[in-house]
Amino acid sequence: MADPLPSLSPAELARYSRHILLGEIGVEGQRRLAAARVLVVGAGGLGSPAALYLAAAGVGTLGIADFDRVADHNLQRQLLHDEASVGQPKVASAVRRLRATNPFITVVGHEEGVTVDNALALFAGYDVIVDGTDNFSSRYLNNDAAFFAKKPLVYGSVFKFEGQVSVFDSAHGGPCYRCLFPEPPAPGSVPGCGEAGVLGALCGVVGSLQALEAIKLITGIGRSLVGRLLTYNALTQDFQTLTLPRDPQCPLCGTAPKITSLLPELYTAACAPTPVPSSTTMPDTDDYPLEISVTEAKRLLDQSPCGVLLIDVREPYEVEIASVTGAEKIPMGQIPAHAHSLPRDEHLLIMCHHGGRSLRVTQYLRAQGYTAVTNVAGGIDAWAEQIDPAMRRY
Repeated sequence: MADPLPSLSPAELARYSRHILLGEIGVEGQRRLAAARVLVVGAGGLGSPAALYLAAAGVGTLGIADFDRVADHNLQRQLLHDEASVGQPKVASAVRRLRATNPFITVVGHEEGVTVDNALALFAGYDVIVDGTDNFSSRYLNNDAAFFAKKPLVYGSVFKFEGQVSVFDSAHGGPCYRCLFPEPPAPGSVPGCGEAGVLGALCGVVGSLQALEAIKLITGIGRSLVGRLLTYNALTQDFQTLTLPRDPQCPLCGTAPKITSLLPELYTAACAPTPVPSSTTMPDTDDYPLEISVTEAKRLLDQSPCGVLLIDVREPYEVEIASVTGAEKIPMGQIPAHAHSLPRDEHLLIMCHHGGRSLRVTQYLRAQGYTAVTNVAGGIDAWAEQIDPAMRRY
């Protein structure tokens, strides 16, 4: 039988010589890398270092899936992109950079990202899936699709100064993401990096660890993180490894699974940018909805400028980046001190960056007896996208 592994040219042998010098990898291990197909989902903070190291390592076919475009605020941590790529699809920027990194590999872009409709077919074409996404719905979709496609999933996540890495491979007896988190948290209960922030170099650590796990799976060296969860604290430089057993009650890979196929309702907002909720998304109180869209907020401000007050609860440095003309600026932390002076005879519209902080301020003010107070869903980011495209986004 012919050897299925590709041969390496003299130029490739020279390029990968430092790998080949490692007895655990050698020529055969490098040929395994050349034969491998790895899909990186997300060309952002985690996908950037993961994809760059996988490309440099000589993974033969490297797929990049992402539907987003490059923004200014991505450049603090997403090293696949540069100033010239702002506004371009992330996949186009990533493919260009990765092909320049290693001309011996094939880089495939998937600008539609991972969706419920394409996930199974997309994953079937790859050997290992690297999850570099930054929201729960996408992680659940990637996990479930990898489970049904019987592909190992290299998981990574970052939050402020902390990161996590694991390998979910239920096809070989390991746990899945739902064994760790059976259900997603309530909407708005966990802030994303757009509200909480994330240290850029932390993404480099976690994304590099994901690339390392993928390389280990491909070459068969070392001990993978299947059945273990690696946690990292950048402030203390502490790593911990926790045992992560398979959960018999898991709704996906347990003994009596409740999830037997990919259903769109399981992954709301997984396949597209987060939608802006309408006023019916959350219950109303008295005559004022708890939450409205930016278009409705703009209509109210235009129609009743003397009866509606827009309050921006972002931090001063955020206001310097972009703000709505006429908005009153009160940082969230100062709201309790100003609550007694806010007008009760006006409709208060509360705005922040994406809508999370402003929702908590809205709920706080209602608890203080204010009834005419409403959150602006999507915040100033949605305002820039839908009302004022010339406004800088961050």
